Amino acid sequence: MAVYIRNDTTEARCTVRARVHVPLKTPLGEWLEADVFSFAGLGDDGEHVAIGLGDYRGNPEPLVRIHSECLTGDVLGSARCDCGPQLGEALREIDKAGGYLLYLRQEGRGIGLYNKIDAYVLQDAGLNTYEANERLDLQADSRDYRVAADMLQALDAARVRLLTNNPEKVRQLRDYGVDVLERVPTGVHITPYNRHYLETKAQVTNHAIEMPRYVE
Repeated sequence: MAVYIRNDTTEARCTVRARVHVPLKTPLGEWLEADVFSFAGLGDDGEHVAIGLGDYRGNPEPLVRIHSECLTGDVLGSARCDCGPQLGEALREIDKAGGYLLYLRQEGRGIGLYNKIDAYVLQDAGLNTYEANERLDLQADSRDYRVAADMLQALDAARVRLLTNNPEKVRQLRDYGVDVLERVPTGVHITPYNRHYLETKAQVTNHAIEMPRYVE
């Protein structure tokens, strides 16, 4: 049965609808029961979704992961980034703690899929991930998390523990009225192929990533 929740205290006036109750298959072979929420009234044209996992109903301090869409990493298993492993980790950890995974349609840090593929060409020529975006006359990271804050407030989840290594996500959520009680670090999913990518995130945008000295 569809459930409609109205929260007129939010500026975005979001209407949240629980559309379906579906099982999600994780890479570990576990079946996770999840509720997938779609939204009306968000401030952009993205079809963003929230996935409720574990004992999220009524959890006063849900564990939340904001995950930006990554076709190459999430679906194709690309080793250029750590998006796929982070998504799998988030599903497992949120299922244990109770909370939400917000899946935002922000491919390539907001530049889109085709631009991201163009940026890959420049990265292969020696530029880092942020320099490649800028060479294409795009922002190094154009993501705005206002939509994530609106989604959380519409779900009555304005006090959260945020699963992230990215300080910008914490800062923006707080600026948009979400009480981030704790930043919960994610694992460092390093391979010989994404090491430079992770080092760049740590050096350029101050991601809280401790890089091991060697990769076996």
